[in-house]
Amino acid sequence: MSPEVTEVQLQVRFVTKQQQYAVPDSPYAIQSTVQSSDLNTLLNALLKEDNPTIKKIEFDFIISGELLCSSLAELLHEKCLSTEDTIEIEYIERFPAPSPQDCLMHDDWVSAVHAHGNWILSGCYDNSIHIWSSKGQHKLAIPGHTSPVKAVSWVHFSGEQGVFVSGSHDQSAMLWVWNVNNNSVDCVVTCRGHEKGVECLAVSADTLRFATGSWDNNISLWSTSLSQDESAPVKKKSKPENGNSREPLTTLKGHREAVSAVKWMDYNTLLSSSWDHLLKLWDCELGGIKQEIAGNKAFFDADWSPLNNSIITASADRHLRLYDPRSTESLVRTTYTSHTGWVQSVCWSITRDTLFLSAGYDGQVKLWETRSPRTPLYDLSGHEDKVLCCDWSNPSLLVSGSCDNTLRIFKAKHAVGAV
Repeated sequence: MSPEVTEVQLQVRFVTKQQQYAVPDSPYAIQSTVQSSDLNTLLNALLKEDNPTIKKIEFDFIISGELLCSSLAELLHEKCLSTEDTIEIEYIERFPAPSPQDCLMHDDWVSAVHAHGNWILSGCYDNSIHIWSSKGQHKLAIPGHTSPVKAVSWVHFSGEQGVFVSGSHDQSAMLWVWNVNNNSVDCVVTCRGHEKGVECLAVSADTLRFATGSWDNNISLWSTSLSQDESAPVKKKSKPENGNSREPLTTLKGHREAVSAVKWMDYNTLLSSSWDHLLKLWDCELGGIKQEIAGNKAFFDADWSPLNNSIITASADRHLRLYDPRSTESLVRTTYTSHTGWVQSVCWSITRDTLFLSAGYDGQVKLWETRSPRTPLYDLSGHEDKVLCCDWSNPSLLVSGSCDNTLRIFKAKHAVGAV
């Protein structure tokens, strides 16, 4: 240990936003070499003084905006904080490790996944789409595409009817209706307009439109309407295919290479990432670019969180980057490093504003806390090959698909909690 981080006695004060775990505001004297486990022991002892029947609780500790993952002295040294001052330590109940639930076998690489309520959609390199229950029961294998399926998303459920959309390297996106009671599906509309494969898609929050991103460098917007109305251009099929053929409402042009991700930020704003090293924010009504953020590597995926208004990105250089699109200074707020290969997929928690998932070519799925840039909270191991997709759309389910032909389901024990 260097001289700057030698053991000294510190004055600390514990604070929390979770009032049920509040302890007296008075300062405590502790050694600077303590780690998170030591602080947990102390804090639980203080809580037990007030409530002898309380069970042991695991906490995480935040000092100057960063999660404590080393000794207190090392973090203070890194943050250039004086050991003479009283150190304020914020504590939060630790998000428990998700537990592995199921491993769902496919016949080929699993390249797309989306969970909604009790149901999971997966897309596969053998051109098929699959519907699974959240408990791992296989409901349907759906043929229809003629090339690998690269994107799937539920649109909405009404009663016993589920609507979903799929995008494929066959250059099409398909709108499907699933009758849950009969366990039957129909392709209602085939959306055609891209000149190369569809790589990604996203459904708007009002479920009236969806966007597709393609290897032709373009983004297309489509109506999710199942009927033939004026807002959804439809051409009657001239050759046998699934459903009627629909043309895009709008095509957004501006990327110079493949579009790797599209995400709706509000009803009119769309985020896109591309292999051209650019993130773009689009005004869908005007068809123009509102903002452009330049990266230093190809973006393989991006996700935006309405809870914190931040963008997390996956890149070819193994790093995850957190962007604040509102910032007037450095747009990259934090860089997260733990993967040893390309990072292929990222996904925010929809209930916790500081948690997100990443999945990569190193076969790893990692659960991150935004305030811990060097160490993920948990490694969700199990895959034996490259991980191509991950999703956290259901607060209690974390799902990931891999080149090992499996879809893995992890259960989050505390899906919602104060942060």
